[in-house]
Amino acid sequence: MQLFENISMALTSVRSNKMRSLLTMLGIIIGIAAVIAIETIGNSMTGAVTDSMSGLGVSNITVSLTQKTESDQSAMSGVQLRLFMDSTPSDGDLLTDEMIAEYTAAFPTQVADVQKTVTVGSATLDKYGDPTTTITASVSGVNRAVLDDLENDTPLLAGRWLRDDDGDRRICVVSEKFVQQTMGCTNAEAVGRQVTLTISNMPYTFYVAGVYTYDDTSSSMFGTVDDDAIQTSLYIPLDTARAITGDADGYQTFTVQVADGVDINSFVTTTGSFFASYYTRNDTWTVEASSLSTLVEQLTSMLSTISLGISAIAAISLLVGGIGVMNIMTVSVTERTREIGTRKALGARNSAIRMQFITESMVLCLIGGVIGVILGIALGAALAGVVGFSARPSVQAIAIAVGFSMAIGVFFGYYPANKAAKLDPIEALRYE
Repeated sequence: MQLFENISMALTSVRSNKMRSLLTMLGIIIGIAAVIAIETIGNSMTGAVTDSMSGLGVSNITVSLTQKTESDQSAMSGVQLRLFMDSTPSDGDLLTDEMIAEYTAAFPTQVADVQKTVTVGSATLDKYGDPTTTITASVSGVNRAVLDDLENDTPLLAGRWLRDDDGDRRICVVSEKFVQQTMGCTNAEAVGRQVTLTISNMPYTFYVAGVYTYDDTSSSMFGTVDDDAIQTSLYIPLDTARAITGDADGYQTFTVQVADGVDINSFVTTTGSFFASYYTRNDTWTVEASSLSTLVEQLTSMLSTISLGISAIAAISLLVGGIGVMNIMTVSVTERTREIGTRKALGARNSAIRMQFITESMVLCLIGGVIGVILGIALGAALAGVVGFSARPSVQAIAIAVGFSMAIGVFFGYYPANKAAKLDPIEALRYE
């Protein structure tokens, strides 16, 4: 009951001195608003980065050939340090299908699929209806696993996807943008038609097997581009790509799709060690495995640390606000000296007087904290919207901010409250 009376008296005091109370709370409001706004922007940035990178395959592992360092080479017995290492691997250095098959057999429950790609390069052809304009497309040889992953974002509109048993057939899957720019027909009509590409100054004829939905996300990331500059990809069978490039049956890099529930960080190390074991006698090349999940964790940790550091700097203003609260509460004690003397003369204990002023200080800081939280969320959402991120207020930061504002009320309100409690009732009643 006494607590509610103290809260009621505190609210009455705030209402009777609105301007003074607002100025007293200003430091608290600014400090809390700054912290919440910074945390909101930090959470929004972290969430946007995480969501963006998740779309790139955070649960995938990239396995790549990499040159051994000089220390790796010098540590190998019977191998002299090579000052000039080959910049590209030979056919015998490449990762093979046999290695991949042994890997998937060794980890059948951890590996969902393996994406294999052979990069052919850029192909050119004339724009439909305008032979003076050249269209460029990126050509890659892929297996079915790559297209299965692609299908999630770019559904097939006509025809079919490539199959692993297509061998070295001259067929391709193109985007609807490619059809519009180079064929001038509907997506369904494009299926089965011939298209002649110029790759490394050599003409190659392909038949369109399927048309997929064009995704302009990658283009829009770099601003508005003209229609002819839009990047589009053309996919052909792996064996067909090797026949064009003349590459051996191997890969410099491929991607492992990890099964659900597998600890990606641990399995990255396991995967790297497995393939590196094939290169213990290779004095130039080895294999490294990496995952975007590790990069996402590091980036998230870095952004969180930056936000925390900036928030700590902004929180300094809370100390300034707390000093303002202590100052105004000291003034309030002086103004209400006769009131305190009267209450003590009527039997009020020191603890009751102390709790009254501490409660008033806490209420003052709590009101300021709530106002600061509202302003902080609004400001953080506005700033996040300006840079194109969805606002993500931190519930934890809000709870800590409100709790901290009340703690400031207790800490900075204790001195004036204790001063009021220790007043001599006779001297207080005689105070003018």
